[in-house]
Amino acid sequence: MSILSEAQAKTILTKVVGFSKADECTAQLIGAIRGNVRFARNDVSTAGITDNIELSVQVAFGKRVGTATINQFDDAALERVVRRAEELAKLAPENPEFMPALPKQTYMKTDTFSASTAGIDAAYRAKVATDSIGPCRAEKLIAAGYLEDQAGFVAFLNSKGNYGYQTSTSSDYTCTVRTEDGRGSGWVGHNVQDVATFNAGEDIRVAMRKASASAEAKALEPGKYTVILEPAAAAGLVAFMMFFFDARSADEGRSFLSKKGGGNKLGEQVYGPQVTMFTDPAYPGAAVLPWDDGDNLPRKKLPIIQNGKLVNMNYSRFWSQKQGKPEQAQFGNVIMEGGTKSTADLIRTTERGILVSRTWYIRMVDPQTVLLTGLTRDGTFYIENGQIKYPVKNFRFNESPVIMLNNVEEFGKPVRVKSDESDMVMVIPPMKLRDFTFTSLSDAV
Repeated sequence: MSILSEAQAKTILTKVVGFSKADECTAQLIGAIRGNVRFARNDVSTAGITDNIELSVQVAFGKRVGTATINQFDDAALERVVRRAEELAKLAPENPEFMPALPKQTYMKTDTFSASTAGIDAAYRAKVATDSIGPCRAEKLIAAGYLEDQAGFVAFLNSKGNYGYQTSTSSDYTCTVRTEDGRGSGWVGHNVQDVATFNAGEDIRVAMRKASASAEAKALEPGKYTVILEPAAAAGLVAFMMFFFDARSADEGRSFLSKKGGGNKLGEQVYGPQVTMFTDPAYPGAAVLPWDDGDNLPRKKLPIIQNGKLVNMNYSRFWSQKQGKPEQAQFGNVIMEGGTKSTADLIRTTERGILVSRTWYIRMVDPQTVLLTGLTRDGTFYIENGQIKYPVKNFRFNESPVIMLNNVEEFGKPVRVKSDESDMVMVIPPMKLRDFTFTSLSDAV
């Protein structure tokens, strides 16, 4: 029920806009079927499925805006939610940053739907849990993990004729494996649009190897080290940094991209020359909706960082008008270019360093420099002469991804990852970095 056909969605939206007596009206439908299975201590603990569609209606009288939501779709309910939004708009103060609804836009095609992911059922989820738990039981290891899948749609229409409809799917799997004595821990995560590319039985072996290998951890002195961050470890830091690519916060002096004396650092060298990032809503395997979540501005392929120079930022409609700049939709994904090497290849060329499997509990220390603090987890290892020599105790780090990306020695092959810190889809390489700052030891495993 939660994926309406385009015809069904457009019929509802057309009725809603037709009911409105406001100066303008925007209606949006979002629906999704979400399933999940959770397991811990080598047993399934919970499983479930939710199914919901929600209609939101935003109207404006001049610069007075009102919004109301509902999940009933008979004509009486549709008219009722429009009237409620209109009542709220008449009570609201004028919004000094109000922007009128967009006229009709052209959106690029992006492939965000997978039939195999949409077809996930309880039996599939049970098999993922079994494929994760079974090998761990056999080797006296303990698994705890979570699989969540989603199939849904979004559709919108406004009184100026701007319209969009798109279906999408996603699946997110994580699993932590511990040794029976709790001294060793390994982790694996896999975020995909199409589950045909996912195999829990293969992924779990990665977490199992790290759990077994990390049990006899030794303490190293905190300090600056050459590190190899696996893609999942790098993603947590890069995701935090991307929150600051908003032109307004930079222009107002609230960002590491703010320039002394006012303005932002567009066109300036911000990172090392190895760093190139772009956004592409149609990127294979990491496609996103062709419009942003705010104003439904069209997304397009754009460079963000080119050889270390800042070339594009997000410009909201209000801020672009105020600054006389082109509107720029919020980035839906971030793709960082890299090389062809695997994490293992980067290890083989490292004389001394530390391999970090995962970063966790990341928090902001200083937004002006994007200084972050957090912990390593689930498999941290000392590298010597191109080989992993032994596991080490986890560290607390204090590091800025801006400084980190100025200390790049080499990038590996990018892969799709999803950070705990953001819902943004990212394609990130493993990274070999110099002078990464560890400030103290952690008893966490």
